[in-house]
Amino acid sequence: MKKNRWLIAASAISIHLSIGGAYAYSVYKNPIATELGWDASQITIAFTIMMGLAGFSAALFGGIVEKLGPRKAAMVAAVLFGLGQAGAGVAILSDSVVLYWLTYGLLSGLGMGIGYISPVSTLVKWFPNRRGLATGMAVLGFGSGSLITAPVAVSLMASIGISNTYFVLGISYFTLMMLGALYIAPPKPGDVEEATASGKVKTTEIAQMSAREAVKTKQFWMLWSMHLINVTSGLMMISVASPMAQEIVGLSVAAAATMVGLMGLFNGGGRLIWAAASDYFGRQNVFVIFFVIQLIAFITLPFTTNVLLFQLFIFLVVSCYGGGFSNLPAFASDLFGTKQLGVIHGYLLTTWSLGGIFGPIIVSTIHEAANSYEPVFYVFSVLIAISFGISLLLRSDVNKMKKQRAKEQTQQVGESKPAHS
Repeated sequence: MKKNRWLIAASAISIHLSIGGAYAYSVYKNPIATELGWDASQITIAFTIMMGLAGFSAALFGGIVEKLGPRKAAMVAAVLFGLGQAGAGVAILSDSVVLYWLTYGLLSGLGMGIGYISPVSTLVKWFPNRRGLATGMAVLGFGSGSLITAPVAVSLMASIGISNTYFVLGISYFTLMMLGALYIAPPKPGDVEEATASGKVKTTEIAQMSAREAVKTKQFWMLWSMHLINVTSGLMMISVASPMAQEIVGLSVAAAATMVGLMGLFNGGGRLIWAAASDYFGRQNVFVIFFVIQLIAFITLPFTTNVLLFQLFIFLVVSCYGGGFSNLPAFASDLFGTKQLGVIHGYLLTTWSLGGIFGPIIVSTIHEAANSYEPVFYVFSVLIAISFGISLLLRSDVNKMKKQRAKEQTQQVGESKPAHS
């Protein structure tokens, strides 16, 4: 059966929408604490385990995902994530915090990491001339998953209880992910040329490398470092946005909650818009723009008293956070090709786990010591400035490599032409 690349994209979105639902974990905290008497920190540990494992499992199992192929890998992810979410319901019924950590934390984290990378490298192959749009569509689903899950979970808990909510959602996630897994597949020879109207496929690859070759290049570590700081900054902002806005510009609790909801839209929207823009402006230029925006935001925020301007800066930072995730695999495919993109993308996603640890720890430590968020902005201004410098160096490298590649291709074309007697 001939595959449709837009249905491949829809399959990837269904997988990412499901695993992205895990970001709605905060809606479970108060109901679980009230019903079972668990400490807030005990409940949060499950989320910490899940997010920590998600990034590292993407790196650990990237090679296995490449060998299995996207369909089998997505099926494994569906089983693990579905069991993790449904298993959390069993943990609630048995009043077991440890089982909750093992299910919602461990199993869901493994499923999330494998499910995150399995569709992305496939989409890049289906959209070789619009890689940013392709990866943006997939991770838009991930960024938007909590927007759908949060209200549904709240409504279900009110009507059927916490454990049954986990059972219903676990089965729903499993079904959605399986439906996506059953259709998703890499393109066969000729599929991509047929899918693009002109039949001409313009790719942006500078080289084709194995994962082992890629990690030996300075460009890999420049991209890794930039993304680590981008993720750390974004997760720092996400973790304290509400209390920060209340403290600095006097936002009410209700207004801060509305702002947090809008942040979800900018996180999801930024993933698609920035990624699509990178197809036209170049991934290397978009990362430079990310750090210019964030540098302006972090330098200005401590002195901002206008409520709307303060929120605008936060929304822009969060959009860059989301855009970093969608541009990451597309940028990696530009630099290192698609031969082992799943593995390379997995290695780069270790920044996701590290940023999830560093961001909240840095902001909470500084705030406790200074009793103010002001020094936080100065620390992150320095980090962003470092990233801005790296982004300029990487852009220079990429432009040089593209010129060299174009020169080599011109020479090859010249050599292949028959000599005239």
